[in-house]
Amino acid sequence: MKSPATVDSGWRGSREGWLETGYQALIDGGVDAVKIQPLAKQLNLSRTSFYWFFEDREALLTALIEGWAERTTAPLISATQEYAESRAEAMLNVLACFLSGAFDARLEFAVRSWALQDEGVAERVRIADEARLNALRDMLIRWHQPRQEADIQARTIYLTQIGYISMRAQEDIETRLARIPTYVEIYTGQTVQPREMARFTARIRSA
Repeated sequence: MKSPATVDSGWRGSREGWLETGYQALIDGGVDAVKIQPLAKQLNLSRTSFYWFFEDREALLTALIEGWAERTTAPLISATQEYAESRAEAMLNVLACFLSGAFDARLEFAVRSWALQDEGVAERVRIADEARLNALRDMLIRWHQPRQEADIQARTIYLTQIGYISMRAQEDIETRLARIPTYVEIYTGQTVQPREMARFTARIRSA
């Protein structure tokens, strides 16, 4: 995420600056930390300036949940539609989304925690989960997997990745890369070719 200092402009700041500071507060302290006065203090702005961009705190929270979808669901769905030479490489595209940071894992964790205390957010998470699973299933179907098998494989893929996030699993990059070929074989039934793994590794290291 951008530092708020890079996005504020003028005495009232900017909408993006308030949003970025809101995201950081949500990630660091949960939804209860997303309050106007502390955000204003962090931005070195008056509380009044907030109202140039948002009607109230609820409007900010709505904007944050909408941005969460753009920072998580959208890149994952896009990854399922990227060009690939094989089913294995299509799976590598999906894993690259998570490993490269295109999918904001810290924000995902924060929103899932928020959903535990807000039914509206919980419903947004449920809808996102369904959209993500559908995208993964459809990707596998395009690679000639039977629908029922593709659905189960999609769930295996997705629930494993969300498990990494929910458990805040820590792996150094070398360990994660070493495990990728086995994950892909489990997920797709195909062996990753050396050229595919080379492209994937270069992509992750350059992210």
